[in-house]
Amino acid sequence: MQREREGYAKGDERYFRPQDRGPVRAMARDYVDSRRSASEFFLYFSLAIIVVLFLPMPEVQMAVTTFVWPLMIVTIVVEGFFTARKVKRLGQEHFPDESVRGAGMYAAMRQLQIRKLRLPKPRVKPGDAIALPRR
Repeated sequence: MQREREGYAKGDERYFRPQDRGPVRAMARDYVDSRRSASEFFLYFSLAIIVVLFLPMPEVQMAVTTFVWPLMIVTIVVEGFFTARKVKRLGQEHFPDESVRGAGMYAAMRQLQIRKLRLPKPRVKPGDAIALPRR
């Protein structure tokens, strides 16, 4: 069990969960990990909003619940939609024999995770180009 956890954390595909396996999922992970997005800061924003809601300032609380929170949710949904669409299109272009079913949602959910806590660990840094096979 320990060996499996270490292999999974290191990025050894033999130890990946079934939903993490395959070239399309690897490309989706690399695509998400190579970009910065507002979605990856969602948990930090949520914690900040919770702290603000405990402050004794009703005007600020009203502004946060009326404008900031809905804006954050809309941003995450829109960003996830476009990321999912892009990942599916790249998957179909570069891996025509592989199924892209679920790859878009996989990428959108990975985008919501804090970068340091993502498993499997990111192979690329933000700003790096991802390696895609030639068609």
